[in-house]
Amino acid sequence: MIRAVVWNEFVHERENPLVKSVYPEGIHAALAAALNADPGIDASTATLDQPENGLPEDRLRDTDVLLWWGHKAHGQVEDATVDRVAQRVHEGMGLIVLHSGHFSKIFRRLMGTPCSLRWREAGERERLWATNPSHPILAGLGDRIELPSEEMYGEPFLVPEPLETLLVSWFEGGEVFRSGLTYQRGAGRIFYFRPGHETYPTYHDATVRQLLRNAVHWAHNPAPAWTDVAEAPNVPVDRAPERIAEKGPKLHKPGEEGYR
Repeated sequence: MIRAVVWNEFVHERENPLVKSVYPEGIHAALAAALNADPGIDASTATLDQPENGLPEDRLRDTDVLLWWGHKAHGQVEDATVDRVAQRVHEGMGLIVLHSGHFSKIFRRLMGTPCSLRWREAGERERLWATNPSHPILAGLGDRIELPSEEMYGEPFLVPEPLETLLVSWFEGGEVFRSGLTYQRGAGRIFYFRPGHETYPTYHDATVRQLLRNAVHWAHNPAPAWTDVAEAPNVPVDRAPERIAEKGPKLHKPGEEGYR
């Protein structure tokens, strides 16, 4: 049984009625329900407002794979929480970073880069093309994923070269984006998956839910090889600035002043 924890800020759902209508119990609850549909996964949840951000040391020690969704409150995550999560990834815990989690403290720590990108929120169609359909994360999903409405993320995406690029997105505005990337830090496997803006029902999509179940199985390391992270390979120097005000330049929707 893979023990997974879905971490979510749980801010938008409490402040925005539209988001609450899409995810009444929170994005974390929807994701946990998707994972628990797999008899091999036991998923629970944690949120920002809980003591130690819901991720104390003993909880992380019992976690095989951590899923991370953040957007509005990256700066409110305690540095001690980031340290604990990074330590566990190096020791062998899997990490799946979702959507705007690209700008979270933990992802920037592990990447060692700003992780910025171009973006536009216009409810555009997104088509995610599978570059390696035989990969375990994409098993049984075909050659593409179609999402009728999503926020646009565009290149350049300032992350290190991944081990694998599994998905490339195309948007109606013409932009493309590397939307499914794998990394390894120490003994821990990391998967970044782009879709999941809070105002769209992306995490109710059956294909997306299957992909995330696949990703949990892929990220699970049943026998972590490293307990001393100082000796673990693939640990980058943390070059990301302590504070970055914006995740990248906003792009305008077609027909809007400033669109290019």
